[in-house]
Amino acid sequence: MKATGFKFISICVSLVLAAVCYLGFSEPVGAQTAPPLVASVFSLAGKRPTNLGVKNGQLAPCPKSPNCVSSYSTDAAHKIDGLAYTGTRDEALAKLKSVIENMDNAKIITQSPDYLYAEFTSSLMGFVDDVEFYVNEEKGLIEVRSASRLGESDLGVNRQRIEAIRKEFN
Repeated sequence: MKATGFKFISICVSLVLAAVCYLGFSEPVGAQTAPPLVASVFSLAGKRPTNLGVKNGQLAPCPKSPNCVSSYSTDAAHKIDGLAYTGTRDEALAKLKSVIENMDNAKIITQSPDYLYAEFTSSLMGFVDDVEFYVNEEKGLIEVRSASRLGESDLGVNRQRIEAIRKEFN
């Protein structure tokens, strides 16, 4: 009977991990950080996308999957407002950088005078989301794009993250 119980638990754990991998679950913004050993055991970072950055004055469009939000999107599932700013481009980007540097599990990868790219890693499973910001001086707006690398659903984590950034930025 002991062996059967262990097999059942092993199967359940495997099914849960498979579902998490397939759906791309991330912890909600502000979730407690897991111990580094746990995050390293379950690191599901995926490869950094090749379509990042500003091309023709815009960030890349969201894929059809629901695990992305962008200020350039027009459909309700992916659309999110950019970050309005006053002052200069440099002041806005410096403020944004400060907000991101003070967030858990965030790492700024690239920054230029009008662009900032950061990776956010989920605490438990190590999922990585790519988050980009482009300062559109003509509009007085920081365009945003936040997308999960893996999975299909993010349970709204990318939208929650941008709204948390907006709250701190304002």
